[in-house]
Amino acid sequence: MSEAVMNEQRTTLNKSRGVERLIAGQFVMDGAGVKINRVLTGPLQRRLDPFLMLDAFGSDKAGDYIAGFPEHPHRGFETVTYMLHGRMRHRDSAGNEGLVTDGGVQWMTAGRGVIHSEMPEQSEGLMEGFQLWLNLPARDKMMDPWYRDIPLEEVPRFTSEDGVTVQVIAGETHGVKGAVQREHTLPLYLDIEIPAGVTWEQPVPQGHNAFFYVYRGEVVVDGKGVGKTKMAILDNAPGADGIRIKAVEATRLILLAGRPLNEPIAQHGPFVMNSTEELYQAFDDFRAGRFA
Repeated sequence: MSEAVMNEQRTTLNKSRGVERLIAGQFVMDGAGVKINRVLTGPLQRRLDPFLMLDAFGSDKAGDYIAGFPEHPHRGFETVTYMLHGRMRHRDSAGNEGLVTDGGVQWMTAGRGVIHSEMPEQSEGLMEGFQLWLNLPARDKMMDPWYRDIPLEEVPRFTSEDGVTVQVIAGETHGVKGAVQREHTLPLYLDIEIPAGVTWEQPVPQGHNAFFYVYRGEVVVDGKGVGKTKMAILDNAPGADGIRIKAVEATRLILLAGRPLNEPIAQHGPFVMNSTEELYQAFDDFRAGRFA
């Protein structure tokens, strides 16, 4: 770890964001019958702009995941699959194929349109992870599709002096640049592991919408407890330059922040555009076979 990183880690926040509200999520079946906890849903899209959806999945029962996600289309946004445990095979109509395994990430930009499948390559054992939908600005919704596999070894990480380990999937923090950067939404996507009793101070740009999801342990933020499987939406308090998180017990969480696009959101199923007319065009293009 470089000295620059160490210096940044010792920086103290001026003011921490608080927890605006907690979200428990709702268990739904998606794909061909995969059980997931949908914690960021449609009604929260404006509040958490540019983020559209977050699904958490985790089961050691093959029946909960084995059917996978057969071929289906997307247009107008990006999907980010972060696999904590398990093996999932991606194939798409743009000719991309990849296998995401423990600790790996798959980042796909659907752009003007792509048809893909995500299928488990295991018939037993634990499958656990997240899928995030990140909106694209209007100017990029019809860009060419893009895809990248990011294995665990290529996800930048650092460990602080008090034992906090941070994996930087996207964005930049504490002098460490993440695996992916995005010019318009500037997403910050971190997996943070905090030892019991330790307080972690995480800078978050003012004006960015932010939230975190606890998947191990429990934390306290500004006097409010956030337990396992809960998503905390962080307030946008004036002057707040980050978040101060204290681990009640050994904890892991994902933290996301991004610059809002402040553009209209028109969604129907797997298509996210800016107007109803653009949605109609997306369906017409899909039916006519004009996706990649």
